[in-house]
Amino acid sequence: MCYVWRGLTKLLPCQFKTPRSMTISNKLVGVLFLANALVAGSAFASSIKPPDTVAQRAVAYIACHGKDGRATSDGFFPRIAGKPAGYLYNQLINFRDGTRSYPLMTYMVGHMSDQYLQEIAQYFSEQHPPYAAPQPARASADSMALGRRLVLTGDPARKVPACIACHGETLRGVLPAIPSLLGLPRDYVNAQIGAWKNGARKARAPDCMAHISKQLSSEEVGAISSWLATQPIPRDMAPAASVTLPTPCGSAQ
Repeated sequence: MCYVWRGLTKLLPCQFKTPRSMTISNKLVGVLFLANALVAGSAFASSIKPPDTVAQRAVAYIACHGKDGRATSDGFFPRIAGKPAGYLYNQLINFRDGTRSYPLMTYMVGHMSDQYLQEIAQYFSEQHPPYAAPQPARASADSMALGRRLVLTGDPARKVPACIACHGETLRGVLPAIPSLLGLPRDYVNAQIGAWKNGARKARAPDCMAHISKQLSSEEVGAISSWLATQPIPRDMAPAASVTLPTPCGSAQ
């Protein structure tokens, strides 16, 4: 409610007067005009259909994965731009079929055909927006050294292969379906290795990542993710053409 001061001591309600020219009929005409305008505007908007292109369909993914799939700054959603199409397609299939679980993704792709998902995967594989700057180091020097060792040499005594043995010597990924490990948020890497460790994330058998992840301690997972997140991005991020895998891996194809 509106109030005005009268003098210094009295607070009185506002009084509004309808102009003499504003009769009941004038008000009714105004309301009807506004209603007709809203209906006409709604009909016009509904008659405009977006183009039926893969780029237009991909818009649904950028709210989480950023413009052109470059990732966002929240630290949980990964970059999907430039990843091998085979890898992206496998992940979309996994979300659709339930071997990988994230409710929003499952809802989005639950009724999509293989061909539709292949087109989405191919589209994002062809996007190459700039990368964000690497994350600053937050782990101790010892933890960073441990992460570097596991990424580059693994742990032969436990038969834990180095990350570069599968993801390429420069960690840029390998065609047709092994992703790069560069430019990924620390929290995302932690979450995904954790999901493999506890069985929440699965891949086509033999599930090499599940086998490897279950051999890593929480300290080692944190060391790997911390070291990876600080690595600079090379100018050429094209995935390698091939790699000889140290262990059978069903998701590599």
